[in-house]
Amino acid sequence: WFPFIGSTISYGMDPYRFFFNCREKYGDIFTFVLLGKKTTVYLGTKGNDFILNGKLRDVCAEEVYSPLTTPVFGRHVVYDCPNAKLMEQKKVSKVHRNSSNADSFLLTIVVCEIWTYIRCTPFVRSFDHRGSGRFCTKVLGTPGPNGVFDVCKTIAEITIYTASRSLQGKEVRSRFDSTFAELYHDLDMGFAPINFMLPWAPLPHNRKRDAAQKRMTETYMEIIKERRKAGSKKDSEDMVWNLMSCMYKDGTPVPDEEIAHMMIALLMAGQHSSSSTAAWIVLHLAASPEITEELYQEQLRILGHDMPPLTYENLQKLDLHAKVIKETLRIHAPIHSIIRAVKNPMPVEGTPYVIPTSHNVLSSPGVTARSEEHFPDPLEWKPHRWDEAIAVSSEDEEKVDYGYGLVTKGTNSPYLPFGAGRHRCIGEQFAYVQLGAITAALVRLFKFSNLPGVQTLPDTDYSSLFSKPLGNSKIQFEKREPVTKA
Repeated sequence: WFPFIGSTISYGMDPYRFFFNCREKYGDIFTFVLLGKKTTVYLGTKGNDFILNGKLRDVCAEEVYSPLTTPVFGRHVVYDCPNAKLMEQKKVSKVHRNSSNADSFLLTIVVCEIWTYIRCTPFVRSFDHRGSGRFCTKVLGTPGPNGVFDVCKTIAEITIYTASRSLQGKEVRSRFDSTFAELYHDLDMGFAPINFMLPWAPLPHNRKRDAAQKRMTETYMEIIKERRKAGSKKDSEDMVWNLMSCMYKDGTPVPDEEIAHMMIALLMAGQHSSSSTAAWIVLHLAASPEITEELYQEQLRILGHDMPPLTYENLQKLDLHAKVIKETLRIHAPIHSIIRAVKNPMPVEGTPYVIPTSHNVLSSPGVTARSEEHFPDPLEWKPHRWDEAIAVSSEDEEKVDYGYGLVTKGTNSPYLPFGAGRHRCIGEQFAYVQLGAITAALVRLFKFSNLPGVQTLPDTDYSSLFSKPLGNSKIQFEKREPVTKA
């Protein structure tokens, strides 16, 4: 422990171990020094409610996250604008996805992108029996030799392609085959932990971040300009088209630059969460091949041996697929800590504590999701634990409109993978569609297993704002044999 650094290192190496160790010593409420700032942690469902549903006059997210996110996302969006404006931005971003028809449309595009990726990517390319090198379109019926692939790299590509095409349009998607991939990588480096303290430092990764942000903004604005020039003629439905026709409450159209910055923010934030979660799903399936087989049998049983194309309607019938996603999010929530600056002294009900304005407060919904009191054997990945009713539903809770539509307060639940309160993730619905499609498509085509001698999953990398698998994430795959009817 050092005066400025405090417990930053032990916290940063493994936040959950740090939280549980401190909880055992001090209880649910304790304070530690995080990069020179006294940070009061309040764990458990009461802590989640206290912080995530804190009043706007008492807690502030912008003060904490703006230095890190604004150079990446751009000005006047998300944490670089008044909270009321952010709520309006969330509302107009939700409009595009607020119906089952929209979900069906998105799923169709997501599935198409997954199949295109599989057909065109070397690690799963198959040669037909004539040796022509042509990829066999009926992958399901094309047995192939075992192979090895890097889960994190492959899944990151699948998620970025599916999200960019389905949410932002074909022009954005096409650029990921060329310029955007490199720019995205340079922008991503802007989330380096040092940038919480030194976002302005003239470091190489920050210079690349700034150049990438400028170029991506220009690219989005070029797309918008071309679309406006074409008039109202649409060849697709996506969020860019939607935002181009949206206005703020005061009647001001959303400026093109803000549309560009919102698109960068949605792409960056959503990509990290979906990519990490989908990677963990595949890694768990490789470690538990019996679950992979159960998923495959569920598709055969419910969808039929002819394996029709995935649709939104039949995806909703795949109950075990949903449980696999839910269980993975429980253990591997992409964000382990949610921090707010304290703007007014905050008395903690039932305690003598009053948290002063010199502190930040920190909530960790992942702690309740990993607690024995809520989930027996909490660190064991058991999708079938969701076969039984678990008290995680927030549907009966009080609903609040923070400015982007009614949502449940949600914090009574020990399971909050998408947060709660005014900053709850608006991409939850799309995330389930995207993760469900990826899981179903991969299980339909492949069997997975760990490499010989590998018994455990990778550790978790907590070094960035978003946690993800650490180090080597290679596994084996085998193409499935043709389905034969009994």
